[in-house]
Amino acid sequence: MRRQSLQPMTKPISPSATRIAVLVPCYNEALTIAAIVRDFRAALPSAQVYVFDNNSSDDTVAVARAAGAVVRSVPLQGKGSVVRRMFADIEADAYVMVDGDDTYEAAAAPRLVARLVDEGLDMVVGNRVTEEQAAYRFGHRFGNGLLTGFVSMIFGRTFTDILSGYRVFSRRFVKSFAAHSAGFEIETELTVHALELRMPVAEVATAYKSRPEGSVSKLNTYRDGMRILLTILRLFKSEKPLGFYSIGFAVCALLSIGLAEPLLETWLQTGLVPRLPTAVLCVALMLGGVISLACGIILDAVTKGRIEQKRFAYLAVPGPSGA
Repeated sequence: MRRQSLQPMTKPISPSATRIAVLVPCYNEALTIAAIVRDFRAALPSAQVYVFDNNSSDDTVAVARAAGAVVRSVPLQGKGSVVRRMFADIEADAYVMVDGDDTYEAAAAPRLVARLVDEGLDMVVGNRVTEEQAAYRFGHRFGNGLLTGFVSMIFGRTFTDILSGYRVFSRRFVKSFAAHSAGFEIETELTVHALELRMPVAEVATAYKSRPEGSVSKLNTYRDGMRILLTILRLFKSEKPLGFYSIGFAVCALLSIGLAEPLLETWLQTGLVPRLPTAVLCVALMLGGVISLACGIILDAVTKGRIEQKRFAYLAVPGPSGA
């Protein structure tokens, strides 16, 4: 019997055959959306620009349609809800996602897409570079650096700007991403998805400018910063359960040993345990720590199986390739 050679089920996507979709999540961006659509149509003439409106109360929908974009509505409020809908509905080979506030450099889009396709990457992040203080306020810059540091410490250091709203994705990234976030914490979830599956990724420096006069940011520094921090902790618990629950074990064990030390010293000297409630508390803390560690070990095994399934879903879709 003649041996059959193993051939891939699907072929990589070549640059000349790349279908590009520009995805713009919008909420009350009537002042800026026309410029976004115009600039990205000029930068990527072969791409289709989609504007996903999230219950805007101004003229965002009419202005976007007049500018030549395909407009769709997402009733469930929040940027994460919009991204989940965009990724589910749109079919393309490369996806350019950009905020609708006209602060990102449309001219850099061909460079980001070329980097994705030529190097066979799954996500390219537009790292924001600006000299304008108003464009990237100190509070946002400090918070971004702090949150980026947390993500790097837990999941690995790859990105320097995890909250950038300017990204290019491969089809296999988009179709394997199960978005859970509802708001601005979606960027953190996108980053962790790439790090969790060890996808090939890159960052490209892109110009960042301030919003036009009259345009208002929808990001609340403290409220959304806290949500992003809680999202990082939630992802730490769900994606790295052994490390998360080991912290609980370490805290309980140290407290138990610290409280038990004087009791042990008294018992060795007198043979008595005068503070019985403290002894009970020490035992309870140590048992709690052991239970926490056991939960971490069990959930770690479950998580590895879940990650394998996610990777199978990711590998089922052909990736971009410059070959």
